[in-house]
Amino acid sequence: MTPDALFGPFVEYGFMRRALVGCVALSLGSAPVGVLLVLRRMSLVGDAMAHAILPGAAIGFLVAGLSLFAMTVGGVVTGLAVALLSGIVSRLTPLREDASFAAFYLVSLGLGVLLVSIRGSNVDLLHVLFGTVLALDDAALLLIGSITTITMIGLAIIYRPLLVECLDPGFLRVVSGAGLVIHSLFLALVVLNLVGGFHALGTLMVVGLMMLPATAARFWAETVPGQMAVAILLGLIASVAGLLLSYHQDLPASPAIILAAGVLYILSIGFGRFGSLAASAIRLGHVQR
Repeated sequence: MTPDALFGPFVEYGFMRRALVGCVALSLGSAPVGVLLVLRRMSLVGDAMAHAILPGAAIGFLVAGLSLFAMTVGGVVTGLAVALLSGIVSRLTPLREDASFAAFYLVSLGLGVLLVSIRGSNVDLLHVLFGTVLALDDAALLLIGSITTITMIGLAIIYRPLLVECLDPGFLRVVSGAGLVIHSLFLALVVLNLVGGFHALGTLMVVGLMMLPATAARFWAETVPGQMAVAILLGLIASVAGLLLSYHQDLPASPAIILAAGVLYILSIGFGRFGSLAASAIRLGHVQR
């Protein structure tokens, strides 16, 4: 690819620069959250929460149209409600947290689809589901940037107890009783990133930029900070590659970004440093010698 094809779209067009800035901010915030979700074996919770915010965003849209504020508030409220209810049920009953999330997000998804089908149009539904990364305005960029800042500050504050919670949820609960608080704060950060991301990539696509770089990072780094750094880098690469693919091949931007992240994930499975197919084959060869 020539330098003009690589840099030209971002130099010539403001909407491409805005899309790139939005994706960079999303990668900085959502990729570390994704790594922690993988570490806590809650990878599918991100997908569940993305569906859980749909009814809130739909209510905000039906009340105020394509209002950034109304859809954001609605998504945050329903997302936090599902996270809170799922956490309470899993801690007060024998039901595991993943099963509790699955139950509540399905109810939430059904409600969201019902609301949109009653009063919304197909075009507006596509906006909610797949985002408008090539049409980000100042307000959307400010929202995404603010959520990324809150996420990085929040993770820095609760980093150590959060890691303890990831490794042994019962220990922190017994020693300090702060387990539920840390868990709730972390889920709140997950919801905020999903709500911020759905303005750019949509509720269905934002999970891909959160989870695919995080899962791929497991094949390139062993420590949690290393995986966070690699996940952010992979998210940035996927964003740039997806936007360029969308521009040059006239493809939808959001799916192109997620597919680029998927290619990085597959390459990581094959050629990553730790636990990949290539690494396992090399280690097996050394053992047989």
